[in-house]
Amino acid sequence: MGAESLLFSFFLIFTGATVLSTAALFLRIPLLVAYILAGILLGPFGLGWISDAALLVDIAEIGILFLLFLLGLDMQPVKLMATLRNTFWVTLLSSLLFLALGLATGLLFAFSLQDSLVIGFAMIFSSTIIGIKLLPTTVLHQRHMGELMVGILLLQDFIAIFLLVFLDQGELAQAEVLRTLLAFPALLLLAWGMTRFVLVPLIARYDQFREYLFLLAIGWCLGMAETAELLGLTAEVGAFAAGVSLATSPVSMYLSDRLKPLRDFFLILFFFSLGAQFNIALVDRFIWPAVVLSALALSLKPLVFRTLLLRFSERRALAWDAGLRLGQISEFSLLIAFVAFQAGSISEMAAMTIQGAAILTFLFSSCFVVMLCPTPIAVNPRLRRD
Repeated sequence: MGAESLLFSFFLIFTGATVLSTAALFLRIPLLVAYILAGILLGPFGLGWISDAALLVDIAEIGILFLLFLLGLDMQPVKLMATLRNTFWVTLLSSLLFLALGLATGLLFAFSLQDSLVIGFAMIFSSTIIGIKLLPTTVLHQRHMGELMVGILLLQDFIAIFLLVFLDQGELAQAEVLRTLLAFPALLLLAWGMTRFVLVPLIARYDQFREYLFLLAIGWCLGMAETAELLGLTAEVGAFAAGVSLATSPVSMYLSDRLKPLRDFFLILFFFSLGAQFNIALVDRFIWPAVVLSALALSLKPLVFRTLLLRFSERRALAWDAGLRLGQISEFSLLIAFVAFQAGSISEMAAMTIQGAAILTFLFSSCFVVMLCPTPIAVNPRLRRD
């Protein structure tokens, strides 16, 4: 595809996403839903105005790398360990329950064992976008809520990172487990050594040149992504390791702020490409498992989290509030479905089932949170908190 057609594709993507995002903001639903719907509408299975959605996949994957790099940058080791310790058992028990629930649902609808396993893993994760973005930041009660939810979501993210390593191998049963288990610590050791003996000295010497720090961060992120692939891991894992290695750097917050617009640009492309690959002609073949999965997530996730949080000494009102905010399938589930399908680990029907269920839970869960919980955009003025 030539430069002019690529420019025209970008025009369609961002103009379409802008129009639908305006409607999403008016209806108070997450913007990523608008990006996915724009892909469905304009992609090869919709109006067909962008006929080669595969062209955008490689570009969109860069957004995933920056997402995981920034996630790693925010992980200060001391505070991180304290937060994770407080939420470990809630996350572990809920993850096992949701894995079993998704696995059983997949098998019920005659998916293969491997497809059903990935569907089960996709059920584990809750949305950071809905959970954190709709959380008030100026109320003391909500600050504790924020710490609680961040702990649960980060532990879920660790599970997702681990899964990405194996799903990218192709067949789960034939994954080179030993090689992967050796390659991952080797990658972390390399990241630590390079950060301590190369990056930190460079940052200390040239920290007044902000554009250089920006360039250094991008090069480090992409370089570690390529290194991870050479070691047999995924590029996403390499980007995450690159972020974690810089988390204690004095410029980590600066890098995080400066890279967010670049990350958002590529993530729009990622979610658009997901929608563009959504074959609406096959909806009748996966709509019922997607509806059942979304119904189970919306109804049981809030109850499970509420019960577990009450069991581990949280107050009743806080436990119910947290349960509602975590009661959906995650954007990480979309990422896992995307990586697994690209690697041939799952069927197209399983990937689309996960995608359909995620979209449904984004829509309904965000509405529940906005109507029933304190948020900056609450429908009820009494619940509106900044």
